[in-house]
Amino acid sequence: MSSLTAERLYGLLPAVYRLRDAEQGEPLRALMAAFAQQFAALEENIDQLYDDQFIETCAAWVAPYIGDLIGYRPLHGVTPKVASPRAEVANTIAYRRRKGTALMLEQLASDVTDWPAHAVEFFELLTVSQYMKHIRLHAPATANLHNLRATLLEGGAFGKFAHTPEMRRPESGAGRYNIPNIGIFLWRLLSLRLTALPLVADPGDATNRKFRVNPLGADLRLFRRPRTEDDISHLAEPINVPEPLSVRLMALAVKAAQASTVPAPNAVIDDDYGPGESLVLLRPGNPPVPVPVEQIRICDLRDILDAGGNVIAWNHQAAVPAGTIGVDPERGRVLLGAPADGPLLATFHYGSPRAIGGGEYERSPEEAGVPLQRTVANSAALQPELDAVAVGGRVLIEDSRTYAQTPVFKVNGVTTAGAPGLKVVVAARNPARPLIAATGNLTLAIGERGQLVLDGLVISGGALELPAAADDEPRELLLRDCTLVPGRQLNPDGSAVSPGLPSLVIGHPFAKVTLERCITGPIQLDREAEITLVDCIVDAGTPQNVAYAGNATGGPGGTLTARECTVIGKVHAKVIELVSNSILFAALGVAPGETWAAPVIAERRQEGCMRFSFVPNGSFTPRRYRCIPDAAHPQALPHFTSRRYGDPAYGQLRQVTDLSIRSGADDGGEMGVLHALFQPQRETNLRLRLDEYLRFGLHAGFFYAS
Repeated sequence: MSSLTAERLYGLLPAVYRLRDAEQGEPLRALMAAFAQQFAALEENIDQLYDDQFIETCAAWVAPYIGDLIGYRPLHGVTPKVASPRAEVANTIAYRRRKGTALMLEQLASDVTDWPAHAVEFFELLTVSQYMKHIRLHAPATANLHNLRATLLEGGAFGKFAHTPEMRRPESGAGRYNIPNIGIFLWRLLSLRLTALPLVADPGDATNRKFRVNPLGADLRLFRRPRTEDDISHLAEPINVPEPLSVRLMALAVKAAQASTVPAPNAVIDDDYGPGESLVLLRPGNPPVPVPVEQIRICDLRDILDAGGNVIAWNHQAAVPAGTIGVDPERGRVLLGAPADGPLLATFHYGSPRAIGGGEYERSPEEAGVPLQRTVANSAALQPELDAVAVGGRVLIEDSRTYAQTPVFKVNGVTTAGAPGLKVVVAARNPARPLIAATGNLTLAIGERGQLVLDGLVISGGALELPAAADDEPRELLLRDCTLVPGRQLNPDGSAVSPGLPSLVIGHPFAKVTLERCITGPIQLDREAEITLVDCIVDAGTPQNVAYAGNATGGPGGTLTARECTVIGKVHAKVIELVSNSILFAALGVAPGETWAAPVIAERRQEGCMRFSFVPNGSFTPRRYRCIPDAAHPQALPHFTSRRYGDPAYGQLRQVTDLSIRSGADDGGEMGVLHALFQPQRETNLRLRLDEYLRFGLHAGFFYAS
């Protein structure tokens, strides 16, 4: 605030002028107020000029000039969390002072890409004749196979065994162990949390001892919750990165924790088990009580099969005594020593390429314009609360429990002509991920001009179905951050029970449907309805199944708009209004009753556009602009790390995928649902910075650990 206020300036005038000014309506006071306003602007400008001397406080337009003074080179501005150069300009001097060191390169890679990183100096891991005046005890010529932990880590980012040299360059992503080589390992998968979920019993178990942590009842690879490094002089270790948990490595850590005597009550042991760690089992209570690590046995609980391939038991089933609990982090299985050792809850982490579908990650705020009227928790009945807000309102589900129900989502219609429609929101609390485990289709009873919003839910066991009605009034359905389990349910091994069955059925011709950041199975949409997909995965199980159509026999579905989506399966639409930055991974394979002539069909090809997308050869579509395959890339195909829902890398493109797909979007990003990660831009940014900060003569490459 300015020190020269209007009152202060006016008070400095002689009293005679103030008296005469009051007699004439105080025009002099108004003049002093105008002076004070200009003085305040001048003082603010002077203060800002001082702030502009420092990158931490300068105005946004000044940052490039400060960067120019120190030779800063800008990066791609679209990459999340590095869109502003302020932090990098601030760190440039510190980077240059530590130029070429492993600590600096590791920090640089993490700052530029926003991925966890680990730098490895491969020349330190070479098998060479030792110089007696400088013995390198950390690189013996022969591996110590008695060190089980080092043996299990070998071949990855944290391997410590010495190697003979190889001549390939690391820039190719292959060469590692040589004198000039540096490696940057990057972890792209997120480790997402699920909190205090009841264990799910194995369906074929008669002993009441076998359970899974996955609320869908399927095997699930558990991930580490990475621990933040609190010291800039510390190279990343396995505990600092979001890696999949290993049975053998976790067993070694848990045994070490059980055998150690911890002097301080709050001391932390890197065993990945316990409150605040990657995994913890809890006994129900208020609050739940953690199962102590002394009762945990890390086991390989894989299936034991008979000669016919049938599961007869779990491995080590007889080796877990009463009073202990066996845990398999590679499959998400829990084996009780005795039925009396249950029931249990589990808090754990799973892997995902990005935050999509239902999950306990940060989502957009629950509909701010709709009042909170009802809350549900602890698997209570949903239907009474849904009925109560059918006239407009919001139901908030407050936990991540399983709701084994088949509710009807209701929005009452409006009969008065011209009246606005009613709006109903059913949302998960932020953060929570409730599962609605239905036993059949869930009806969407949306009345005239009504709008239904589902936010943050996971739905299994049936499809969402909006039936046709006798009126011709519009309806709106919005799904945000939801998962309609592809295949409706999962088998214990993680495969879909009914691949190809629709997860969303829209029978009303005047419906308008929008899906944002959703995972869903196939969609059936009336040919007169409209649907918009944004950042979604539509998974029909195989490219030969139908992912989008108008009915069960493959008739044309309604008007389709898809942006940054991955669709696995055939598409048949009346109109494809727009497909942008997407992958339509479909193939021929005519099922009984279908008359398909192409993987992707638009009936009205004079309308709409397809741009910067993968569209299979032989498709009948509206005009295309820079789509793949084309004349320059006739054989380009997307190759996925995994196409099975529930796998950590579900929907992620492999590095062998042609660059025309991995960097073929309109902004140079990759096509498909992971476009928002801007992975090609992150790679380019890292290459630019490695060229700038490597010591002379060294070569660096980066390797994706996930």
